[in-house]
Amino acid sequence: MSWLLPRILGAMLALVVGGGLGMLAGHLVKLPLLGMLIGGAVGVVLVIVLDGLRGRRLVAWLRGQQRDEAPRDAGFWGEIAYRIERSLRAREQALQAERGRLEQFLSAIEASPNGVMMIDRNDQIDWCNRVAADHFGLDPVRDLRQRLTNLVRSPAFVAYLLEGDFAEPVVFAGPGGLSTLSVLVRPYGHRKRLVLSQDVTERERAEAMRRDFVANVSHEIKTPLTVLAGFVETMATLPLADGEREHVLALMAQQTDRMQALVNDLLTLAQLEGSPRPAPDRWLPVAPLMARARADGVALSGGRHTLVFAGGDDAELAGSEVELFSALANLVNNAVRYTPADGRVDVRWLWRSDGGAEIEVSDSGPGIAREHLARLTERFYRADSSRSRETGGTGLGLSIVKHVVQRHGGEIDIDSELGKGSRFKLVFPAARVRRQVAQPATEAAAA
Repeated sequence: MSWLLPRILGAMLALVVGGGLGMLAGHLVKLPLLGMLIGGAVGVVLVIVLDGLRGRRLVAWLRGQQRDEAPRDAGFWGEIAYRIERSLRAREQALQAERGRLEQFLSAIEASPNGVMMIDRNDQIDWCNRVAADHFGLDPVRDLRQRLTNLVRSPAFVAYLLEGDFAEPVVFAGPGGLSTLSVLVRPYGHRKRLVLSQDVTERERAEAMRRDFVANVSHEIKTPLTVLAGFVETMATLPLADGEREHVLALMAQQTDRMQALVNDLLTLAQLEGSPRPAPDRWLPVAPLMARARADGVALSGGRHTLVFAGGDDAELAGSEVELFSALANLVNNAVRYTPADGRVDVRWLWRSDGGAEIEVSDSGPGIAREHLARLTERFYRADSSRSRETGGTGLGLSIVKHVVQRHGGEIDIDSELGKGSRFKLVFPAARVRRQVAQPATEAAAA
């Protein structure tokens, strides 16, 4: 109430001063009382007018944007202006802080690897992040306030949204059928809902691969086990001559070797997938790897093929010797197995123009149809399953080769044509190959 007393005193002062001046003017016309009344009234009116002008300035400021300071008047209107301005500034700061927190919250949601969408009671989109827009094929700006079920036509999702039973997520194909989405809805607020989406394409693919892998392993192991069980039963129930017994034992050993090879390849794959990548600074000469692969190939061929190895005498590879030999030996052994007698297998080390290098294994075998080339490195995939089993293959060799070369930063390139043989290339980047460093003359002499 500190503003009330000055206003009363001001009005009384204006009344007294105006009345006094009016009385002096009234003496001139012989009407002092009338002059005093008129002067007092004029003084009060002037105070009221001045007070109104101050109030009008404050109202004009309130009607504007309030970007400038409030009118700095003394007294009542000055106090009102100050308090209003302070309240507005405090509210602006609070709104700014809330806006900042909201922006941070939305930025955090925007950075989420999962899709987040908010819909109202009528299933209209209030907001969504870019991941959700990408999952559902929406425009995060243009499609706001649009009904979600008019934009996403998947029957499974529409039924899930309309039924209202959100205990479990729904899985359905994304736009164009190129992805698989898992969507979970959670109610919040007043009949609003939060739509959470996740791209599970890779997970579904991995799960399908796992199922296929288990099925293939079961099939591959079951076949020789069935054969072994039959032979064991035969030996246990039927009297066999010495020659027949030796033949059965040989077949049993063959099936045992097949199972052992399969288990070894499975363990190799598990080790490749679970171990860190080979060190990029452990340099190995290529020539000994080529020599070992040649020895294995010659032993497997038994003189039935022509094997030619060339290059690599001045080259070094960075990585794991065990893994690199496994990859090269797999390719050489495959070439020998699938190439008919009197055929030719060429293994060459070649330098590339980009600084990298490649090991090329080519053969004069029957070749592979082009529709099979893209899947040859899949586990247990065989272009000709019966022929592969006849040659002792497990169906995992090329998968092992692919894992090895990828762990060394490279890739496998396959080219083949029916009737014209096959060519497999292990391509290594420049960072993994170098020319062999020559030893100093003194060290060479000492050796």
